Amino acid sequence: MQANLAAVSFAYFADDGQFPNSNLPVVIYRQALAAEAVSAEALERLFEENGWPGQWRAGIYDYDHYHSTAHECLGVARGSVRLRLGGPEGRDVSVAAGDVLVLPAGTAHRCIGAEGDLLVVGAYPPGQDWDVLRGEAGERPDADRRIAAVPLPQTDPVGGQGGPLLEKWR
Repeated sequence: MQANLAAVSFAYFADDGQFPNSNLPVVIYRQALAAEAVSAEALERLFEENGWPGQWRAGIYDYDHYHSTAHECLGVARGSVRLRLGGPEGRDVSVAAGDVLVLPAGTAHRCIGAEGDLLVVGAYPPGQDWDVLRGEAGERPDADRRIAAVPLPQTDPVGGQGGPLLEKWR
């Protein structure tokens, strides 16, 4: 499946004391799939072809959380969503059907608002299984150690072997 790599941006979020975030950027692919081609099945196929198996279809939690055991790919299959990335003092990013975000392990995120019967596909690199941490007392430094041990992915979930994620994350 051919993905659009023309509109890619990067956002960095530093450790805020509560949420570790990452020195790796969040990668945002605008219209990774053409509007007429967007579906949960098409996103799952794209991610699978690029070595990131899809694991779920749902919305996004409405509370700040992060994953200490996996990098996460979020593909918007339907609707639109405003996300807060980086924790309570982070930045809001709006994404819509066809857009894809890749969050490095440790990056806080939450749904601020959704429209249009939101459906998101979640995918992870092979062998990575996600946990959910909420930035609560006592999570760190164990969470920081787990994040540091999460291996970099071998492929980009949208661009495969030649995707921009690999260049920015190496």
